[in-house]
Amino acid sequence: MSSNSRSLAPEIDVSSLYISGAVEGILDEAVLRRLVEFIGAEMGYVYAASGKPQLDRRLSGYNEAARHSPWCVLRDLDTDATCPADLIVGLLPEPAPTMCFRIVVRAVEAWLMADRQRMATFLSVSRARIPFSPEDERDPKETLVNIARRSNKTFVRDSMVPRPGSGRSVGTGYTSVMIEYVRTRWQPDVAAESSDSLRRCIACLKSLAGRMV
Repeated sequence: MSSNSRSLAPEIDVSSLYISGAVEGILDEAVLRRLVEFIGAEMGYVYAASGKPQLDRRLSGYNEAARHSPWCVLRDLDTDATCPADLIVGLLPEPAPTMCFRIVVRAVEAWLMADRQRMATFLSVSRARIPFSPEDERDPKETLVNIARRSNKTFVRDSMVPRPGSGRSVGTGYTSVMIEYVRTRWQPDVAAESSDSLRRCIACLKSLAGRMV
């Protein structure tokens, strides 16, 4: 493990700390749960919105709740702003002291691809097919689906790639396959070495945990 990875590892005992959360969907929920587990805390209730509009509408309420207990909210950047800082200021200019509001660049799939070797092994593709800089991908989900098209595993292709004419952007088993990857393979500290927004999110969670113990 690199020195940078070690710096992201838990340094204090926060095992009795519960962090509530809000995300766009169930894949994001799995990622948040994995991150909270990684820093050594406990995940409280997670509100999974049905996309960004609903999450944005409820953000002020989540922020009010964070005035009483620790919270983390994850929201995709997509193409909504030129940089995360602009979006944070526009959506939540005055976060509560115990609110960790983080923007995912550009979507959570970029964080997952940032652990390049494990993603390549999981999808059964060459590591060379996984982007070196996943945060630079304009549509990380589309990138990941296109990588899955080259998988040596029929199950991966059938689950993650949409059938021709379906009108879908992903296969019917896409989310369940990615959740399995998050729970069983993905290493946040490794991924953070290739994803600045993930590194900042982990640092925010650690700082939040440190203020609560």
